[in-house]
Amino acid sequence: MKKLLSLLLLAGMPASYADITSSITSSVKLEVAAPGTTADRIGNSYSVSGTGVTTTDGTTAGSLGGLGAATNGVNAYTPITASQLTDGESFSYTVSHTTGDTISTSLTTGEVSPFGDLTSTSGGTVADLAGTIDNHVIGITAGGAGTTATGQYVTTVTVD
Repeated sequence: MKKLLSLLLLAGMPASYADITSSITSSVKLEVAAPGTTADRIGNSYSVSGTGVTTTDGTTAGSLGGLGAATNGVNAYTPITASQLTDGESFSYTVSHTTGDTISTSLTTGEVSPFGDLTSTSGGTVADLAGTIDNHVIGITAGGAGTTATGQYVTTVTVD
């Protein structure tokens, strides 16, 4: 009786079907870095502050000095001299000047202006860099400096 009941239960169940998808992929990626340079130009700046002082640029009393006209990216600079206004009294004086980078007018392809902030990287060296795939077996051989090798094996099974 138990066998008959089990058979009736199985016969009463609806049939079930599933779609099964399977994929296998392999890949190797080899990269060799290119040489490069980044350059950031340092600009001109001037700042002055003070109390209890007199100033002069050597010709004009009360002059605050500063930056003048630019030639190839560098401003002319007029320095000043400060003196204590009243003997024995408190005073403060601060001056800051940065001469900017000269903009070169005669660069050729591949040259970089001699700016104050340069970062250069050399190109990669292929050397022994290699990658193979044989029947989903990945082989990677390290290269020289500035190279990257990536191997990937992916298996996917989908049941709908």
